[in-house]
Amino acid sequence: MTPDDFVVEEVFDFAPEGQGEHLWLWIEKRDLTTPEAAKHVARVCGVRPRDVGYSGLKDRIAVTRQWVSVHLPGRDAPDAFATRLSDVGIVVHEAQRHPRKLKRGVHRANRFTLRLRGAVAADPDLSRRWRLLCEDGVPNYFGPQRFGREGRNLVLAQKAFARGWRKRDDPHGMQLSAARSFLFNEVLAARLRAQTWRTPRPGDVLVLAGTASRFMADDVDAALRERAARGDVTPTGPLWGSGRLESGAAVAEEETRLVMQHATLVQGLEAAGVRVDRRALCVPLDAPSLTHAGPDRMTLSFGLPRGAFATSVLRELMLHPLL
Repeated sequence: MTPDDFVVEEVFDFAPEGQGEHLWLWIEKRDLTTPEAAKHVARVCGVRPRDVGYSGLKDRIAVTRQWVSVHLPGRDAPDAFATRLSDVGIVVHEAQRHPRKLKRGVHRANRFTLRLRGAVAADPDLSRRWRLLCEDGVPNYFGPQRFGREGRNLVLAQKAFARGWRKRDDPHGMQLSAARSFLFNEVLAARLRAQTWRTPRPGDVLVLAGTASRFMADDVDAALRERAARGDVTPTGPLWGSGRLESGAAVAEEETRLVMQHATLVQGLEAAGVRVDRRALCVPLDAPSLTHAGPDRMTLSFGLPRGAFATSVLRELMLHPLL
């Protein structure tokens, strides 16, 4: 796999205003993580790393396009800053002023273009599986990059919880995130085995498509099942932490039973003060397309909401455990 095989572009619902203390840069990077790119931008522009903002963390082995912001009150960017950034693999396509720093998690979605080659692309059944994913959505697993190389972040979380988690040892919360993600994936895997990952049950917490609004289903009737079938509402699973679980009846009992098989992670998250939240079990593909470029070459294009993983789409498409 090369960076050009995995292209991702952030999608925003707003644009820079054209004036303000912060210079927003629409960049394209390759072979760099987002924090690495931010450090290069800070160095070239002569500011502190904390003066650079970005919305999403993007993979190293990819071509990624995203906004970053630089706090430059009362001054322009240094001469030839774009040339200096290009020397380290960062292309600046646009520069606009804005009154505020770019905050984490403000982009709405990501648009992916993935190139497949070889036996996977030549599989005659792949197009059928792709159509099913386009129709039914994709299990919203956290991808392997959340857990680090060989699951290192989860191992570190287990060790940290055993001795007592400390923020100074995990300043960006990667260990906490890995633990929550693992527990969510366990709940989702159980719902997949039971074929209830898209089907509401009494006690499920459902999220309305395209929003953060959610409600608990006390009763599940034909109308609610039909709304779920067309993707208007989706069952959720827990992002574990302290606080009220929100789900009810047998759903809450099942979620608690599943996560308590990993009691060290559960107790560690609660002790660290992480607040419980919910995440959709199923995620739709936005404007999906598949293009053949030869008998063993194809290109996939699709959008995903912020926080969903393209690697989870590939997992279902290539391994097709459910299809």
